[in-house]
Amino acid sequence: MSSALRFQVVGEAFKKHPVEVKVPSERPSVFFGKYVFNRQKMATYLSAEVFEKMLAVMDGGATLDLATADIVAEGMKQWAMELGVTHTTHWFQPLTEGTAEKHDGFLVHDGHGGMIEEFTGKQLVQQEPDASSFPSGGIRSTFEARGYSAWDPASPVFVIGDTLMIPTVFIAYTGEALDYKAPLKKALHAVDTAATAVAQLFYPDVKKVISNLGWEQEYFLVDEGLYAARPDLLMTGRTLMGHDSAKNQQMDDHYFGSIPERVAAFMRDLEIQALELGIPCKTRHNEAAPNQFELAPIFEETNLAVDHNMLLMMLMKKVARHHGFRCLLHEKPFAGINGSGKHNNWSLMTDTGILLHSPGRTQTDNLRFITFIVETLMAVWRHNGLLKASIASASNAHRLGAHEAPPAIISSFLGTQLSAVLDHLEQSSDGAITFDNKHGLRLDIPQIPELLIDNTDRNRTSPFAFTGNRFEFRAVGAEANCASAMIALNSAVAEALNEFRRRVDELTTKGTDTMNAVLHIVQEDIRACKAVRFDGNGYSREWELEAERRGLDTEASVPLIIDRYLDPASVKMFSSTNVFERKELEARNEIKWDTYTKKIQIEARIFGDLCINHIVPVATRYQSQLTDSVHKMLDIFSKEKAHELSANNVSLIEQIAEHTSYITSNVERLVDARRVANRIDDVRSRAIAYHDTVAPLIEDIRRHVDKLELIVDDELWPLPKYRELLFIR
Repeated sequence: MSSALRFQVVGEAFKKHPVEVKVPSERPSVFFGKYVFNRQKMATYLSAEVFEKMLAVMDGGATLDLATADIVAEGMKQWAMELGVTHTTHWFQPLTEGTAEKHDGFLVHDGHGGMIEEFTGKQLVQQEPDASSFPSGGIRSTFEARGYSAWDPASPVFVIGDTLMIPTVFIAYTGEALDYKAPLKKALHAVDTAATAVAQLFYPDVKKVISNLGWEQEYFLVDEGLYAARPDLLMTGRTLMGHDSAKNQQMDDHYFGSIPERVAAFMRDLEIQALELGIPCKTRHNEAAPNQFELAPIFEETNLAVDHNMLLMMLMKKVARHHGFRCLLHEKPFAGINGSGKHNNWSLMTDTGILLHSPGRTQTDNLRFITFIVETLMAVWRHNGLLKASIASASNAHRLGAHEAPPAIISSFLGTQLSAVLDHLEQSSDGAITFDNKHGLRLDIPQIPELLIDNTDRNRTSPFAFTGNRFEFRAVGAEANCASAMIALNSAVAEALNEFRRRVDELTTKGTDTMNAVLHIVQEDIRACKAVRFDGNGYSREWELEAERRGLDTEASVPLIIDRYLDPASVKMFSSTNVFERKELEARNEIKWDTYTKKIQIEARIFGDLCINHIVPVATRYQSQLTDSVHKMLDIFSKEKAHELSANNVSLIEQIAEHTSYITSNVERLVDARRVANRIDDVRSRAIAYHDTVAPLIEDIRRHVDKLELIVDDELWPLPKYRELLFIR
């Protein structure tokens, strides 16, 4: 029996008895947000006066007083208990790249020997998780345990199972942020303030600017039985060894193909549960690689969109197991095929409904559009290295620049029409700005209607591409917290817009007309940020050399890329926007370097174990079988005939010997390299050592393991192969 059959017990059971998905009888628009304490629920369970106070808190940024919080908590408890809820938790996003929660029951003593259910405003607004056991980068010592979680009313409370989940920020006793949400909210406030000030140059009635985010979540599904037979997948999220399948994605037949029945059932179940939790799922489809899929929602306010993505990733893993799958969110779980990203579609919109990155019908509208495009490019130009650092990780490094994802050089694609407008404005004195609307394309095919063609194409190799009314930050990795990229981007844009408004005000103070002042500064900035605009092939070696000549950051080492957070320009930008102080940046860098080291360290240990305890013994066993066969040939045939008949076996014996010898000796080198790196005290230097010495050895040894996979008898090979892992049956 082959390894594929041995390890498919779980998968076969689900194929024979697929999970029946209970589809609600109502339309999705009816059960959307069923388990969310949203505005509709608030209007039902709170008095009109308290509801108005909550609207002021959520929309206007007002402070929630404790008396109001008590009333809100009571309304929440009533709603939650009607759903069978017995516990509550503050749900937060520590610097572990996941989420955290500690459940407390509603029960308290009634003072008479019995128990009652109680949930107070204080319990809703604030809790005290142990801050010493989460990564803090030295901000908190082990003996300094106090930290606080505080409710974020902008992100609705929701119910999972028997627990009321309360989205919160997480901060140290001394005030520093220990999570992703707190700095994200600061960055969003900064870009709101800065963008509103600039938008008011064009539209004085604008009071607020909202940052919107639409993420596209890519992922892989594999049979749970096969997953359990791969220790590397189990421990690291990716296959550390495995030869290409004869058929991968070269036929391009999986992309947008018919969704397999088992996967469709999983998607249906996932969407129903996500919609009930208020996640506005919109799109699902097969992705480019086999067993790879994508889910995308409708755009939302960035803070809420980040929470929903973190919740969805947690939900995906749970629902996948219910259907006999494991969901892989690693950026590169399989070599030789596409990895997974999480494109972040980002835009700014006023409270009056104007998309600031979308052209309009008047000269004023179009000057506003160009202003926000150019100032976004200024942010990318000034901080392209920082934006790269915001998406850098040990796992995403395998994907970026692998001719399937954007390169590790941050540039921006604008398209022919917008680039031509900027080039014209750079030299023009008339300031005239016009854009073509979508134009018709009539096909000479009966029954096919005229198509509307957008005014810009797409460039799949661009890490930061303009797509008509928004920018698509394509370099973000699949398992990343979107907040990391959104903190850097919104902070950088806030700085650029603040600087833009300051310079415009200087000119208007001297008597220059406002629109002329805007146009003058825009023209200066078009010239200043021109280097970050690139519409060509981001994969080419020529672009890498050209990018370096232009002054863009071309560093490819993750530990060195992380340095960009501590560049003077980065520290100044984060400080001026009140997002991070230097101490917080230093702490986060320590965590990033340490996380990088630990991920490579775990991979090296698992890889070494697989090589020595699984691959080499099996290869040696097969080598012994071949040797026995050669000896038996000598017993049966003449020496000359035996050599002739055994030539192929002898060649295989020699190849196995060469590969196993190389693997054994270099695994020892790998262990020594780890030992040397582990003795380095400085966390940054240790991460660099792991990048420079340990990680390359894994890839070097892997080539020999993968060669053995093609040689050793399939009946003996101890791990499920790519051809089994990558094709759902």
